[in-house]
Amino acid sequence: MFFNKKNSFDPNDINSIISSCLKNERQGQQALVVQYLSYSKSICLLYSQNTMDVEEMVNDGFIRVFSNLSKYDSSRSFKSWLRAIFINSCIDHYRKNKSFAMTSSLDDAMEYELEYQTTVIDDMAAEDLLALIQDLTPVYRMVFTLYVVEGYNHREIADMLGIQEGTSKSNLRDARKKLQQMVYERYGQYNHTLKILRS
Repeated sequence: MFFNKKNSFDPNDINSIISSCLKNERQGQQALVVQYLSYSKSICLLYSQNTMDVEEMVNDGFIRVFSNLSKYDSSRSFKSWLRAIFINSCIDHYRKNKSFAMTSSLDDAMEYELEYQTTVIDDMAAEDLLALIQDLTPVYRMVFTLYVVEGYNHREIADMLGIQEGTSKSNLRDARKKLQQMVYERYGQYNHTLKILRS
């Protein structure tokens, strides 16, 4: 008896892609990578300074995505879930490769009330801001991105990176100052304040 086998795979439907991936089907895996490659690279670029590191982070991230896909809760946004996977991959890459000293811990430091008077351009292109962030030292870039871009608090960042909460605060302060300095050096003095550089 002959049966027409209907191929229900839809490369444009995330649920269909996930279902295919869970069956270890190459078509689903390829579709997921194609659909989220640019997005994943944009995440990794925030945490890295060179393309080699980005490629490694992206590869590791997708391996984790496929390895943990069975744990994905469909009630959550898949994009948010995937972003969390890639952030963790970037953090692990940072922790594995760091060969530099963290800034000193501020266990007994005062709470910083960061008031920056330096004024910078407020309509800077995203590519220009990304380039500035990438020029930060790895530790500053990591803390700044986790706090400002991802929205984690200092306690969460400290737990993620294995540092003191005071260290996270001081690194953020110094990262903002460094960014302001770079903006001033490259673009001059402006009359508007870039929100991302303010406390």
